[in-house]
Amino acid sequence: YQYLRRYKRKENLDHFTFVPGRIEGTEKECLACLMEFCGRSNPSWTELSNFTHFLNFQLIKCEKSVFCSPVLGVQFRGF
Repeated sequence: YQYLRRYKRKENLDHFTFVPGRIEGTEKECLACLMEFCGRSNPSWTELSNFTHFLNFQLIKCEKSVFCSPVLGVQFRGF
């Protein structure tokens, strides 16, 4: 949710890192954001769960990737 919230507000995500335990927004805002980005018009709880697990997995991989590191970000701005 932290990434999606910033993406929706068109914030720069290049230097953002997920912080476990940080609470942002309300439960209602979080659910609305997840429903907006999951790609289904009326998602079930299972579809939302699958979406969040997939997104979480991809973002963890991205944060650990050398291609998304701050060092390369300076050299490949906007890539």
